[in-house]
Amino acid sequence: MNSDVEIAGDLLAVTHLLPPAPAHPTTVAGFAGLARTLAADEAGWRALVRYDATTRWYHRLRKGPGYEVWLLSWLPGQRSGLHSHGSSSGVLTVLDGELVERAGANSLALRPGSQRFVTPGHVHEVANDALLPAVSLHVYFPGLTEMPMHDGPLAASAPAVPPKALGDVGVS
Repeated sequence: MNSDVEIAGDLLAVTHLLPPAPAHPTTVAGFAGLARTLAADEAGWRALVRYDATTRWYHRLRKGPGYEVWLLSWLPGQRSGLHSHGSSSGVLTVLDGELVERAGANSLALRPGSQRFVTPGHVHEVANDALLPAVSLHVYFPGLTEMPMHDGPLAASAPAVPPKALGDVGVS
């Protein structure tokens, strides 16, 4: 008996045997992976970045079925204000510089490669408290339709939390 078995033809040509390719990410890990892939393509985002002394600059980098990706720049002292993202979840990835996320009494330093996952209704503020500009990438799913601003003080003396490692997604 011959133990060498050959399959006739190219299996990849028989598309009905292959699982369908997803149209877009469907999990938090998938969206975090998309953000890491876009972050790694520095040539694809670096030339687009602009800085505006009067407000945070932002540019929609990509829109897909059920999600959108935004590129933001932050000069020293610029902040988002206390806000939520309505019914959208999000993955924030720092590309360049340093940002701080504040939520309630918690404060988290975010350096290049740091990622944060925010759930619908999560109230936080992101700020550039450093002396150099920063750039971040934001993936929202579903696409961002509202960004309600919130009143209320944030704890000024909140302790700093060590930054997440590249690829870690923290739930706050």
